[in-house]
Formats: sequence, C-alpha cells, structure tokens
Amino acid sequence: MAKTVAVIGAGASGLTALKCCLDEGLQPTCFERSEDIGGLWRFQECDISDQASIYKSLTINTSKEMMSYSDFPIPKDFPNYMHNSKVMEYFRMYAKHFNLLKYIRFKACVCQIRKRPDFPITGQWEVVTEMYGKRESTIFDAIMVCTGHHVYPYFPLDSFPGVKKFKGKIMHSREYKHPEEFRDRRVLMIGLGNSGADISVDLSHVTKQIFLSTRTGTWVVNRVSDDGYPLDVVHFTRFKNLLRQTLPVALLNLWGERKLNTRFNHENYGIKPQHRFLSRYPTVGDDLPNAIITGRVLMKPNVKEFTERGVVFEDGSREENIDVVMFATGYNFSFPFIDESIISVRNNQVPLYKFIFPPHLERPTLAIVGLLQPLGAIMPIAELQSRWATRVFKGLIKLPPVDVMMDDIAKKMKKNEKRYTPSQHISLQVQYVDCVDELASLSGVKPDLLRLFLTDPKLAWKVFFGPCSPVQFRLNGPGKWDGAREAILTQKERIVEATKTRAVQMCSGAHAASVPCLLIKAIGCFAVLVLLVAFL
Repeated sequence: MAKTVAVIGAGASGLTALKCCLDEGLQPTCFERSEDIGGLWRFQECDISDQASIYKSLTINTSKEMMSYSDFPIPKDFPNYMHNSKVMEYFRMYAKHFNLLKYIRFKACVCQIRKRPDFPITGQWEVVTEMYGKRESTIFDAIMVCTGHHVYPYFPLDSFPGVKKFKGKIMHSREYKHPEEFRDRRVLMIGLGNSGADISVDLSHVTKQIFLSTRTGTWVVNRVSDDGYPLDVVHFTRFKNLLRQTLPVALLNLWGERKLNTRFNHENYGIKPQHRFLSRYPTVGDDLPNAIITGRVLMKPNVKEFTERGVVFEDGSREENIDVVMFATGYNFSFPFIDESIISVRNNQVPLYKFIFPPHLERPTLAIVGLLQPLGAIMPIAELQSRWATRVFKGLIKLPPVDVMMDDIAKKMKKNEKRYTPSQHISLQVQYVDCVDELASLSGVKPDLLRLFLTDPKLAWKVFFGPCSPVQFRLNGPGKWDGAREAILTQKERIVEATKTRAVQMCSGAHAASVPCLLIKAIGCFAVLVLLVAFL
C-alpha cells in the first residue's frame, strides 16, 4: 500500500490532489516550480517560460457553484463568474482551511521521475528535484502529476506562407497581459476560441482596429442564461443530460442553433461555423457580438498568406499596415520529466485509463490529474480523479486488466471521433455530467437517485433537476460531508446573493402570478420524465 505521494504542481488540480491525499491518510509532498499556488490562475506581469500564463482582465467562464471543490463552497457574496483574482482568493481560502501550504515545496523544479529498480514489486518512484541550484533525489510510493495542459503554446507558423517576411510583431496569446501596449495599433487575431474572442474584445477598446480571423467559425454562448442564471447552472443537470442522451442529435442541434441565433444571427455576424452545434465546443463570448456590431472587431476568414506589412485572406480580401499578429491557437502538452517509455505523447494524444492511469504500468502508482478538456469546470473533475486515484494507491480499489483498460481508452477515442469534428485536443474532450458521474461511480460517491426519491424527495428533486454541482458527490460514500444536503438546497440563494445587491419590492400580484407558471413547469417536467421512463 502506498504511503508517500509526490504531487507535481500546486494549481487547481494539485491543491485538491494534496487535500485528497491527506483525506486518505497518505503523506504527500507537493513540488511547485513557482513561488506561489494557483498555477494557471495566478496572474503575473511577465510571461515566464514553462509556466502557465493569463492576462489581467481574465474572468472564468464556469460559475462558482459548478467550479467549487465539493466540501468547500465558494462564499455566497463572491461573483457567480469570478475574475482571476477572486479565483486565487478562493484557492488561498481552500489551502488555508485544509492546512495545505505546509506540504508544498515552492521554487522546486521536478527534473526527472523514474522507476525504481524494484518497481514491478514496490511501485516506487525516484523523483529528482532542483531547488536554488541544488539537486535532490527522493523516493515516493506514488506520483500525482497535476501540471495541466496550458503551458506550451501551439504556434502553427508553418501553415501560413510568407510569415517569415512579415515585418510586424508576431506573438502568441499567452504573452498577452494588458491592452494598453496595443493602443492605436491595427491587430490581427488568429483563432476564435475562448482566448481569441475574449482578448479581441479586450483589445478592441484601445486598438485602431482589430481583425479576428477564423478558419471554421464557432457557435457563441453567453455566460448569462435563462432567467439570468449562469449557463452551466441551467444546462448541466442530470435531467437535461438524460434528454441529450435520449433525443436525436439532429433535433438537439436544431434546438441549440435556433436558440443561439435568437440572440444574434451567426451568419450575419460572419461567425457561423461549418460544423453543427454539438460537433465542437462552443465559444464563450458575451461581448463579442457587441464588439462586432459596433465595428470594433471585424470578422475575417482564414489567412492565406502574409505580406511584409499585411495579410491576404482566403476570400481574396487584404488588410495592410498590420502592426501585430497574435496567435490564439491553443497549447500542446508534454511531460518532459517523465521518460517516453512511461508516458508517450503523440499529436496531443496520450493513452490513459479514465484520463488518469497509464494502462501498461506494472503497478498503478502514477496518476495524471486534470489532463482533459471538459465542457465545464476542471476543478470538480480533478477532485473526483484525485479521490479515486488515492484509493487506488491505497489498494482499496483495483484497476481492471490491461486489455480492459485499453479497450475503454479506444472506445472513448472512437466515440469522440464520431461525435466531434477534428481538433487539436479531441482526445481530451469530455461531457461534464457524464464524466463526473463516471468518476463518482468508480469511487462509490455517486448519488443514489432512487433511494433519494424514496427517502428525501426534496433533495432528490434538486439533484436530478437542479445543477449537477460538485457538492452532490459528498452526500454518500467515502468522504461524506454532513453539510452537503444543506449546500445543495441553498444553491439558488447563493447564486442570487451575488447579483441581488439591491432590494427590490415585488409588484402586487406578481408572486401569485408565478404560482401557475411553476405548476405548469412541474407538470411538464413530470410528463417528460414519464415519457422517458416509458421509452427506456
């Protein structure tokens, strides 16, 4: 049974991995190459090589109820969508509450992780670290790698003819920090993912003109959804997930596209993609339509070639006097401190059982945490991964045979290839509710809906029809938290607390008028549920 565990990285995944080790009575040591916790979410004025990087204005695109750690809810007065400084404040609260800092070695760079000679018997690892120029070797029973996949920028310059003769500045979006240095410049952004859209809007307030180039287009969603509630709170529910699994994909695509086009017609804004709504992750771009309609952002097709001072697009149009070209083209990931015989990354693909365990190791004592790209928050998934992995380390849970694990990996990849259009990280994509429920089932912490409906129907209603929030996985099983039920029942109050900062008097008759609406919704939900049960 493992006792000592090395945790690599003290970011969003590393912090919860550290805490899960302590929950299971393990002895963790966390190695963090920087001088602070937070990983990706710690803003720094300078872009530091081999470290994740964000810009000053970045606001998270998952809401607080859906991104919190399961037994430590985010304070109710925090915004539903938090600025990066608020995310860091929450991480510090979490680390302090569970006394995690004393287990972290800062400014410790992991140089190499290698198997011990007796690894087939002991499963032990030798971890070589460097602190202040001094190297040290330590033996650990298990390893949790929590370094993320937003470190090494993907810079596809070879795909753009003439780029070497371009006289302006070329940079990657990871280098971007503030808009002011781009004041009165003409900027071309290449890439329409979350970063490309968000930075373009940020820049558009100070630049002379910003051009946003996209090869495929995208569907744009808004953080604010029905009745003003957060997008993930409204749509990431078990009920809606059941509908997504049951209804025809063509119908879901039609519904999604019509709903998004109701806000703004994607074709008229030059954003409409070549793929259907569910074939690729959408882009969160609250302010992008406003920037386009006011002319601050001009949409452009893919770049065909560069000139000395400008670009030619695939539709034949040209833009001259471009001062800066910024590539928002994502990231590659790698594990330079682990030998390729242990983990081999090819074209941003690495075979991991449940996105965690290398299947061919003689002993399951190496876990990769947070190496996936969910349509939703990473924190709850990383926590569930860590809860499962630590119990595997202890021998409380056994992994299946290698052939079973390889078959599971192949099935997941085949499913993604069928569902999504080709993309850089297609192998890492997961649906939030499906992913957390699968991990929770492996650890024995998934809510028992049938039992809940029989014993606590009020709670069961919230668990099934309400947001599939992380706290649900503290209702039962290992790590059960007594405050979970109350936290689930008061989710709506915590969401509204952050927005309703001014008391509003109800109009006479408004409350009475809402009662029939609630009754109609309840009857409709019940009818749909009956039909689904009958269908299944």
